[in-house]
Amino acid sequence: MLIRPPNPGKQALKFAGLSALLGWVLGLVLSTVPAWQIVELKVFDLFTVADPPKQSLPITIIGIDEASFTQLDKRWPWPRDMHAQLIDKLAKAGAAVIAFDVLFPESASPKEDEAFAASIKAAGNVVLAADFAYHETASIRQWMRVDPTPELTKAGATTALASIPLDDDSVIRQVPDAEDAFWRQVIKTLIRVRPNMVQEPYVAPGSLMRHLGPPRRTFPHISYYQVLNGDPSIPPDYFANQIVLIGKDLRVSGENNASQGDLFSTPFLYKLHELTPGVELHATLIENALMGQTIRQASIRFNTMVLTLVMLLSLSWLAFWGPLRSAILMIASAGAVVGLAAWQFQTGNFWFWSATPVVSMLAAFMCMAAASYWTEKRRANEIRGAFSKYVSQEVVDRMVAHPEELKLGGQRRELTVVFTDLAGFTSLSEKLTPEGVADVINLYLNEVTKVVMAHHGTVDKFVGDAVMAFWGAPLDDEEHALNATRAAIEMQVVMDRLQPRFEALGAAGVSMRVGLNSGPAIVGNMGSDLRFDYTALGDTVNLAARLEGANKAYGTGILLSSSTAELLRGRIGLRRVDKVKVKGKNVPVEVFTPCDDASLAAATERAWHAYQNKHWDAALQEWEAIRASQPGDSLAQCYVERIGKLVEQPPEGEWDGAVSLDKL
Repeated sequence: MLIRPPNPGKQALKFAGLSALLGWVLGLVLSTVPAWQIVELKVFDLFTVADPPKQSLPITIIGIDEASFTQLDKRWPWPRDMHAQLIDKLAKAGAAVIAFDVLFPESASPKEDEAFAASIKAAGNVVLAADFAYHETASIRQWMRVDPTPELTKAGATTALASIPLDDDSVIRQVPDAEDAFWRQVIKTLIRVRPNMVQEPYVAPGSLMRHLGPPRRTFPHISYYQVLNGDPSIPPDYFANQIVLIGKDLRVSGENNASQGDLFSTPFLYKLHELTPGVELHATLIENALMGQTIRQASIRFNTMVLTLVMLLSLSWLAFWGPLRSAILMIASAGAVVGLAAWQFQTGNFWFWSATPVVSMLAAFMCMAAASYWTEKRRANEIRGAFSKYVSQEVVDRMVAHPEELKLGGQRRELTVVFTDLAGFTSLSEKLTPEGVADVINLYLNEVTKVVMAHHGTVDKFVGDAVMAFWGAPLDDEEHALNATRAAIEMQVVMDRLQPRFEALGAAGVSMRVGLNSGPAIVGNMGSDLRFDYTALGDTVNLAARLEGANKAYGTGILLSSSTAELLRGRIGLRRVDKVKVKGKNVPVEVFTPCDDASLAAATERAWHAYQNKHWDAALQEWEAIRASQPGDSLAQCYVERIGKLVEQPPEGEWDGAVSLDKL
């Protein structure tokens, strides 16, 4: 527990200033890291989806959608005389601007082009999209601009660049700055044909979009075929003075031979898991510009000023340190920063970074907490000076001989790790008195420990009724796998011999499961400076523990991995059990159990190979033969049941016979 003096004092002020400085420097460094800038943009997204403004301008989207492909029964690209008919209908209905977010880079048939050009000229308010395409030849690789065909621009169509820049996380947020950007050209066309309707807006360079809502639910959407076929549900004056945008509104990109789906990621993707059509992004840009909704980004200088001010204010709760009080004040300060940023975003269309100062405050808090802990720890050590370090008894002699090893850390060693556990002891202990439980546990642990010591192993720890032991440390043991396996077998012999005593204690029939695994592990003193234990850590240890529990699925008493089996080199008879997959590992692990019956091991091997090759009938026959010769064989029973399920529902795709340990 950290104790704060009544007054901060010089040392506290020193630590507070240093912590605030470190937090400030961290904030400056983070602000230059592209990955962190993405984090700030995600905060921008949260502000965006929290309370988007309502769409209010007369903007309608005519969608080239799945329904239109079905109703018109046309492959893409559609005939241009069909687009001409659409323009004629919209012009007749009084549309203010007719803008196609569709590329027309090449000529079609002369008849179609003439009809399309004539309709464009007659309407006098048509905008056609341009874009950039990647061009690669044997000699050059470059992005080239693709404009509408000259016949269409000569007819009076306005060319508009439809490209919208993506941020590094592939989300659309930026307002295109090009002079002929699609949104600018649409607005300029509107001003030209309806001079008194709107004024040309000013949008600051580097502004961000203010997304207005979820895809397809923000602007009015009408299917292309409805307008073309004169759907009676559309009022005759519906398009009067409307900005009409025509573009793809497809939910997939594999539509009826169309090119691409023209779908993009926006902040609403993470909330609704929907991509937004490009034509809707253009509608949003037009509305943002005309309504003054674009978001101005704070400059680097402004963000640095906010960070500096926040860290200076943090000195108040850093200098007068108290873990709980300072944590509350830090959370309140962070909330105030985020709240102010959100308020400015919603009401002032201004966005500054808020995640950076919050993380800087957290870093300063952690630095101050570490400094306070170090101060209190040093003070406590003066009181504890008379107390020695706590180590496990198994390594006391080594620690006395090598006091330089009395420190935190470890070294890589090749071990065999053993885990034991009493099967069903939890339910059994509910029937015993606490004293009875203690008697059973002590008897079991005492005998298991003797076996481990007799085979030159190290008892690592006791956890309830579980024992962890290993061979190969602290002293080298070239036969660690053999010694560990012999110890496991002897443990089961001892358990059988102890049954009369267990029965006398009220624990009749109690049994033990053992798991073994060999491989590399980190062995050494692990813990804190005040207390540590000599132990082993790593995947080798974890698998041994998992194999101990897996015995339950197979009815075995001992399970050992293939790595242990290989080290035994045939000196102990083994019976194959299964092939298992461990979470986080790609390669399955073969597992075995000790078996001194060579004929049973051979029969099991035949049954396993038939099973592995999906020869279900042969495998079932082999296992049934084993069950007949070995009544009550739990492994045979397990495979008979498993094969029955596989026959009913054969495995799909590649199958290696492995079973996930998580499912056992």
